[in-house]
Amino acid sequence: MEFLENLFKTLQSLLSSYIDLDYSLWLYRFLTPLIVTFLLPLVFVALIYISFLVLFIYKLHRQVIMRAVQTDRNFWRVGRKIVAAIWDAHARIYHGYEVIGLENIPQEGPALIVYYHGAIPIDMYYLNSRMLLQRERLIYTIGDRFLFKLPGWGTISEAFHVSPGTVQSCVSILRDGNLLAISPGGVYEAQFGDHYYELLWRNRVGFAKVALEAKAPIIPCFTQNLREGFRQVGIFRNFFMRLYNKVRIPVYPIYGGFPVKFRTYLGKPIPYDENLTAQDLQVKVATAIEDLINQHQRLPGSILMALLDRLPSFRRSKSGVKNKNE
Repeated sequence: MEFLENLFKTLQSLLSSYIDLDYSLWLYRFLTPLIVTFLLPLVFVALIYISFLVLFIYKLHRQVIMRAVQTDRNFWRVGRKIVAAIWDAHARIYHGYEVIGLENIPQEGPALIVYYHGAIPIDMYYLNSRMLLQRERLIYTIGDRFLFKLPGWGTISEAFHVSPGTVQSCVSILRDGNLLAISPGGVYEAQFGDHYYELLWRNRVGFAKVALEAKAPIIPCFTQNLREGFRQVGIFRNFFMRLYNKVRIPVYPIYGGFPVKFRTYLGKPIPYDENLTAQDLQVKVATAIEDLINQHQRLPGSILMALLDRLPSFRRSKSGVKNKNE
């Protein structure tokens, strides 16, 4: 017993000679939250590549899989359902994900879904998965061109019909009777939006031209607490804005991955009106999305309160939302 006590004291003495234990404990306490905060977004990236692996395996072994399900009418259908099930499970467990107003998306025929773009558009993956599993409808999506340079994205875009999109290609998708999702703010809104949820569309009217030419209704879409799940670092904003304007790819660091409550709200369809110009329609859609934000989002957004929204006793009532203009 005495030997063990002496051995312990010797080891403690040796360690204290090389390591400042008080400093190490302080460093551990300080760095652990910091490391976790910036590593959590990698969970999202990992999920994307799990999706890629599932689709890649399905593509390689499609003949065996297709024989197993006894259908060969739609090449990607089974693969999409598997990936959708993974994403929907993540949505339900990690964010308690809900969709309010799903009935506003038509059972058949075209519709253009215009949505607010968060730091990461994870809500669109969730919504598309829910639509596939509950409605058997795929939402075609417009993605930024830089995405198609990422390894594995080609397979995902092929399976889920993600494309850079032009006015004519988008019109064609809608005329074929499909659902299409567009964020007018795009990467710019993703990178430089904040917890006040202001639309950063920079006078873009391309989506309005698409809807008018295709004579398709527009469905405004917003996800509550989206900016509380993932955020940009709040420093060096002007520097990163100048850098983004030069390179046109996401450069502003993000952090988060917090398990906040997500609810996607789908507003009433805005029907085709031949008397509206593209500029008039853009204003009308922007107003509809801003109304969804003001009705359903706490402004400014709070990560703590968004986490508490997971608890039924803390869920925010409509009267508890503060308007940004107050």
